Amino acid sequence: MSELLNFILTHEEAFRSRSRLASLYSDFRLQGATNPDGYAANIAAWRDALTAAARAGLIPSQGTDHDLLAIRTGDELARALESRKWGRPLALGTVIQDAVARREMVPLREFLENKTSVYAKSWRVSPWQVVSWGLRQLGLTGGTAAEDKLAVGSFVIMANVEVRPHEGALFVLYIDHLLTSKQAAANAVLDQISSRTSSNIDRIFSRATFEADFAHTLNSTTPLTSNDFTILLRFLSRDRREISYDATTIKFKPSTDALPSPVTEQDTTIASLRTLIASLTHQVAQLTSRITSLDLAARTAVRAQSPASAKSALRLKKLAEATLGARTASLAQLEDVYASIERAADQVAIVRVMGASAGVLRDLHAQVGGVEGVDGVVEALREEMEKVDEIGKIVNEVGEESVAVDEEEVDEEFEKMERVERERREREEAERTRTRLEELERVEAARRKKEEEKEKPRDKTEEPNSEDVARQEQTPVAPTADPTTATATQQPTVEAPQLDADAQPQHPAHALSKDVILDAEMAEKEAIAAQ
Repeated sequence: MSELLNFILTHEEAFRSRSRLASLYSDFRLQGATNPDGYAANIAAWRDALTAAARAGLIPSQGTDHDLLAIRTGDELARALESRKWGRPLALGTVIQDAVARREMVPLREFLENKTSVYAKSWRVSPWQVVSWGLRQLGLTGGTAAEDKLAVGSFVIMANVEVRPHEGALFVLYIDHLLTSKQAAANAVLDQISSRTSSNIDRIFSRATFEADFAHTLNSTTPLTSNDFTILLRFLSRDRREISYDATTIKFKPSTDALPSPVTEQDTTIASLRTLIASLTHQVAQLTSRITSLDLAARTAVRAQSPASAKSALRLKKLAEATLGARTASLAQLEDVYASIERAADQVAIVRVMGASAGVLRDLHAQVGGVEGVDGVVEALREEMEKVDEIGKIVNEVGEESVAVDEEEVDEEFEKMERVERERREREEAERTRTRLEELERVEAARRKKEEEKEKPRDKTEEPNSEDVARQEQTPVAPTADPTTATATQQPTVEAPQLDADAQPQHPAHALSKDVILDAEMAEKEAIAAQ
């Protein structure tokens, strides 16, 4: 299995079904009359597959390079699409012819030599031409139905050059499919130019610099070929009118200009200067890498005790360092020249814009009639505004005469309003006073209630019994025993007076101090209530 066929079977959804493969490899030309939907689906599937394969750089070519924007048809392409089970596609020639009829593929020679745009009406195929081609394919007008020759030739694949909406329902679906996949070459180049360039001279390239910068625009692994760049430049110049170019220089138009200006000798010089700067930048990078590798080789030789190799590496390193110094100095000088040219180009653009702006201002001043015309307009405006003021004064005087105000009625109504407001404030003040008095009464009642609750426990406390105190003060007399017969002297037992469990003995002084404390507490509470 060829690499091309393997890519198509892997990446294209229509080629993953066995039943679809049988239909795609068959001669489905007669389905144009019996099954138009199936015919259109097979045509679209092959066209999508060939477009994607060309973008991937897998279409066979005569040399080693594979074009991404063009396809070469012939027996070599048929062999690359041959399957062991299904053989070669029998309607491949019909697919190419249908794409050419729809201008989705354009013969390479016609594309490069034609001076009108691909989108011009002269390139469009008339309905009669399409019908005639279909009748020929069906064998109704010349040829036989069994013929399906795949002619040898190169065709530009427009979907890989630029994604652009076209007329026709089938082609719109086809373009929608491509829009959801990847960007075409022309669109990608223009997007990069608009995002990378900061001045007008950044839009000037030499052919070599342009090919180096945009080689991988369409495919990150497979670069555009020289043939692809020829197609791309022709399309950008003729169809998009974005560039002007010659054999060595390419110039993109500024975003503010409608058409690109022709390439001049100054443009060629600037392109050559940019090419030389790019070359020196690449040389500086290579020399820096070589110096690093030579230094590493010398250190390795020293560790390996090989003085001859180390000295040889050091000599080469010194030569590379000298060359690097010279290249760096030249690069700095060229970059300084390029910066000066860039500033001069910007100044030219600024002066050009200023000159155009002066012309615009001159035309505008002519439209207003100069300073004299403006003075006349301002004077007329001032007179009309004064008339407006005079009319306003007259209208105001008439209004003042017709409306008379009685000042006495105004004073009476004002006094009435003051009286009502004063009465309202008095009522509000009386209400606040009554509320405060009620609050004081509630506080006083609460204070009295607390005092009564404290007086009740103190009244229940009893004083000590006078008889018990007298008995406590008396000294009991024990019976006297005979000293000769008594063996021991027995001490009399004095019983303590029995007090009430809730009553405690109090000294008169202690009771007096307690009364004083209670009186002080009551006085303090009355003061708090009064506040």
